[in-house]
Amino acid sequence: VQLQACGGGLVRTGGSLRLSCAASGRTDYVYDVGWFRQAPGKEREFVASIRWTDNSAYAADSVKGRFTISRDYARNTVYLQMNSLKPDDTAVYSCAAITGRLLSTRFLYLPGTYDYWGQGTLVTVSS
Repeated sequence: VQLQACGGGLVRTGGSLRLSCAASGRTDYVYDVGWFRQAPGKEREFVASIRWTDNSAYAADSVKGRFTISRDYARNTVYLQMNSLKPDDTAVYSCAAITGRLLSTRFLYLPGTYDYWGQGTLVTVSS
């Protein structure tokens, strides 16, 4: 499975961006796709994920109500719509996929659970 993320950029506080993660290859093995972010000097943290089979979505408390994860079946693409952006949202955002197994949702927050990673895309929110 290959993942291609894009859509990052520079935006002012309160602005919006939409990130895309296009999956290719053996997408029939994909069970979940998640977005993570890593700010300078900080650990990678979970942002949101979507279950490939039933579109169940999960989001970190820090982004609930502002970020929405969705999937385009035809394009095998997962989107992360980010609204009301804050400077604290500044980070490199990466998408990742879990393949070959359906896991309890309590594992979706852990980066080590994911099997494939796309390259990151930088989101910078200016104050």
